Amino acid sequence: MSGSGAKSDRLSEIVLSNPWMMRTLHVVRLSGLTDAWVGAGALRDLVWGTLFGHGFEPAAVRDVDVAFFDRGDLNRDVDERATTLLARMQPDVPWEASNQAAVHTWFHTHFGGEPVPPFGSVAEAIATWPETASAVAVRLGVDTAIEVCAPHGLDDLLGGIWRRNPARVSVARSRERLARHRPAERWPGVRVIPPA
Repeated sequence: MSGSGAKSDRLSEIVLSNPWMMRTLHVVRLSGLTDAWVGAGALRDLVWGTLFGHGFEPAAVRDVDVAFFDRGDLNRDVDERATTLLARMQPDVPWEASNQAAVHTWFHTHFGGEPVPPFGSVAEAIATWPETASAVAVRLGVDTAIEVCAPHGLDDLLGGIWRRNPARVSVARSRERLARHRPAERWPGVRVIPPA
């Protein structure tokens, strides 16, 4: 989708070298979810733990975001069904699956604000995730090749920069996320650009 070149290769190396993440990607591929990717916090935690912290600890991952795209089923319970399917396949992973094709049906009631337009693709959805460093997802391609979806590029993820993605996240919400995630404490080599 995006992210070819040396930076994509570097991200692929990190993913391929981690058995936990590779097992996670295999489960997602086997699940049969349409156009499914693993990204956001779990991927960021892996990369930043490896490059800027004290290593990556899978037990510390709060949730594994699985973004999939199924226009054929926009029911709100499709996310729960997908999450349950993944949990049955691999119970020790804190799965959180979300049909990005249906986000427009619930986003404004959950987060407030005006209704949002529907996404046309998984990449459009990933482009709105809260920080540029976590607006990245990966999946298994042919064999064990890693496919990368990085609408904002990989500079912030691989460079260790926490920066608000203004696409959908307000400054106030970004400050809340910064206080909750404490990136500078968790990954001493990460640079935080305060939301403004």
